[in-house]
This record gives sequence, structure tokens and C-alpha cells, in this order.
Amino acid sequence: MMNYDVIIVGGGLAGLTASIYLSKKGLSVLVLEKSPYPHHRVCGEYVSNEVRPFLEFLGLDLKELGAVSIETFSLSNQKGKKLSCTLPLGGFGISRYALDNALYQLALKQGVQIVFETVSSIIHDGGQFFVQSKEKEYKGKMVIGAFGKRSILDKTMNRLFIHGKSPWLGVKCHFQGMDYPENEVSLHCFPGGYGGLSMVENGVVNFCYLTNYQSFQRYRNIDSFNEEVVSKNPFLKKFLESAHPVFKNPLSIAQISFAKKEVVHDHILMCGDSAGLIHPLCGNGMAMAIHAGKIASDVIVRFYTKKTYSRADMEKNYKILWKSNFNSRLYFGRKIQTMITNPLMVNSVFSIIPNSGTFLSTIIKRTHGKPILV
Repeated sequence: MMNYDVIIVGGGLAGLTASIYLSKKGLSVLVLEKSPYPHHRVCGEYVSNEVRPFLEFLGLDLKELGAVSIETFSLSNQKGKKLSCTLPLGGFGISRYALDNALYQLALKQGVQIVFETVSSIIHDGGQFFVQSKEKEYKGKMVIGAFGKRSILDKTMNRLFIHGKSPWLGVKCHFQGMDYPENEVSLHCFPGGYGGLSMVENGVVNFCYLTNYQSFQRYRNIDSFNEEVVSKNPFLKKFLESAHPVFKNPLSIAQISFAKKEVVHDHILMCGDSAGLIHPLCGNGMAMAIHAGKIASDVIVRFYTKKTYSRADMEKNYKILWKSNFNSRLYFGRKIQTMITNPLMVNSVFSIIPNSGTFLSTIIKRTHGKPILV
């Protein structure tokens, strides 16, 4: 049995970017991902430019992928009043279908081994990890957990957050045939939730929304909910009436948890949504996942290159770096979501704040980071 330097469980943004970076540093890397590429994921699909330097360092050509430059952000309340501002760093729109597949191809070229299997357990024993799938067992000295928002592994490992109830449901669909500003990412409130719009490659607009399951379950299906609830926001009503869905059926994911999670669990370094999920404000979770992959990779490389740097040192350092980069952003994400899902609060904010962009700029500064140095 081959003993890998690093096994990464999950081939999303955090897992793939970490695999490429670690392989560039000379480490043997295995990625275990349950679904072959390319495939869609429930995601906002706007990425802050804070991670652009790192992606380009890895060898990703965003222009070649058709990524759309995004420069402005807007927010509307349920009545249709709108605030707008310029994004300080800007960003780009790209589908997970295209981005994940491009990173997958880069990983293969870099020598990363990628196996499409579902992992059933991860056991740490005597300084080694034993990662079990339905097909076989894999052995590695380090494991990165990048298996997403909610996984069977969370139950297997008895992680604390998995026992709590989560009322949130995410829905995503791509649309064509509407007039939508190419350079804007927008967030629109409706009763019981909010949805984001942004353009991705090939003139397609991604619509991804989050809603309280209690609100959703009163309706027969997603189409009925869109017509009866989502369309109460004038902007979303106009969008849904003029746009044509690209997907045969929308994608959805239930029981999305925004609860605090352990950043290190049984010596596994958690990355991306496995470590903590930010509320989808400006879609910044994609950038955070990529950044977390870089942070985890850096401490692992240090572990392998510095003899006096123990596993305990590495885990402690990772926790500190993760919290210093993301804790504040997650905190303000929770606070802002509480506000924008409360009609009285959000309407009072809109009634007293002029369309100066100051309020939105504050949201962006609190939930975005600085460009990653490479």
C-alpha cells in the first residue's frame, strides 16, 4: 500500500487548489472525490479577486475559461428598493462546472492522483491515517478534510455541529435569455430568504438562493415557491419572468449548517465548508475555500521541511491562521444574515440609509479578505 504524504478527502475548490499547491512543493498527493468531473454544485459562483493571484500562480487561465469581470454589488429589499456600490477588489464570475474541471485538469498535469470514490471512514493511528472507501483503503501521513457543507463523514466522525438542526435550503439554477448587467453581482431579499444573481461564462446567469425550509415546505415544488414567494421581490420577479432555465431541474441542498465547526478534528485539517460556512453574501465562500486550502498547504509543507515543527505545532498554527483570517468574516456574515432575513430590520435600514454605497461597502469589507500573497 502506497503511503501518501497528503490525502485530501473532497475535490472541491479547497481540495483541488491544495492538491496542486502541495504537488508543486514536491509532496505526493491523493484526492478522493465522490463524483467525476465536470459537475455542477449549489454555489453562488462569484469569486473575489483576493484569490486571483493564487489561482494564476497555480496555472489557471481565467480569461481562457471565460470568467466574467465583476465590479459592482447591489442589494435590494423585499419591496424592491436597491442600494449599489463598487467592489473594492472586484471579482469574477465562473461556474463551478468550469472552474472545478479546470482545476482537476491542472491537478492531473501536476501529478496529483485523483480517485473517484466515496470515503466511509478516516482513522488516525500512530501518526498515520487510514482512509477507507467502499473499494479499498488508502494510507497517508496527513489528511485534509475538504468534503463540503455536510457529509456522511461528519456523522461517522461524530462532529458536534452535525447533531444540531439546520433550517436552511439552498437552490441553484442557470438561466439564459434575460438582460442582466455583466459586471454586477446582486443580492435580493424575499420572504424567508435571499438570492444572488451573477453572470458566469457563455452569457449564462447563475441564480442561487437560500431559504428557510419552514417557508419552503408549504409549497409543492421549487417552481411554485419561486412563483409565490421568491417573485415577491420585484427584481427577482422580473428576472424569473424573462429568463429561461438552462438546467432541466434546479439543484438543491438541504440542512445547510452555519454552526461553528472544529477546524482540526482528530488531527484532520478541515478546509473550505468542512471548516466553516459563511452566509452567501457576495458569494465569498468560494474565495475563502481557496484561501483555506493555501493556509493548510503552507503548514503541511512546513511540517515536512522543518524537523522541529511537530504535528502539534502544525495543528496549533493552522487553527490560529484559520481563525485570524476567517473568524471575523464568519461572525459578521451571521449578523448580516440575521438582518437581511428580517423584513422589519432590512426595511428600516433601507429607509434611513441613502444610496451612497457606505452600508454595502461595510458589508464587503467585513466579509472579504486581502489578496493572497504567493
